[in-house]
Amino acid sequence: MKRLVRFVARVLAESDRQNLVAKATLPVIWERHVLDSAQLLPMAQSSEGLWVDVGTGAGFPGMIVALAVEHPVALVEPRRMRADFLQTVVDEEGVGNRVSVHQAKVERLTGVQAAIISARAVASLSDLLQSTAHIASMDTLYLLPKGQSATTEVNEARRRFEGLFHVEQSITSPEAGIVSARHVRQRR
Repeated sequence: MKRLVRFVARVLAESDRQNLVAKATLPVIWERHVLDSAQLLPMAQSSEGLWVDVGTGAGFPGMIVALAVEHPVALVEPRRMRADFLQTVVDEEGVGNRVSVHQAKVERLTGVQAAIISARAVASLSDLLQSTAHIASMDTLYLLPKGQSATTEVNEARRRFEGLFHVEQSITSPEAGIVSARHVRQRR
């Protein structure tokens, strides 16, 4: 919990320098960003291996995972200032032995095999599945907060991909859904 408190303080301070999260969400950062991210943890309990957070931005949900549990995490963020901010947090929290920051688009990420892939407000489900296919296997668990569009995005993704898709209701918003998926592959 102490790590999370320090992280939230860092995000709030850094938000004066760069737009990490929407300013309107800063007063409700614990519910809107921290809890919204942490709710993914119980869904991933049975998965071991590298957790890759795509387009992690300010570190939601990837940095929350990295600070809350002893899981190896790769934070993928193309914007330099955000990646620098995340690297500073990794260094100051002393978690560099299991948390890496990759300043890159996920399509250019190499040498990584994901057990879990998360992404929050990055791309459509279909586009995200396509852009992460090279770091995923049939056993990779996707955990993707999708808001109100979760069911619609799953239906659209099923046109291009097959797999086990499920929409879980978010605990932070009754209208929002979290897509979980496994055994995903492109249709032939």
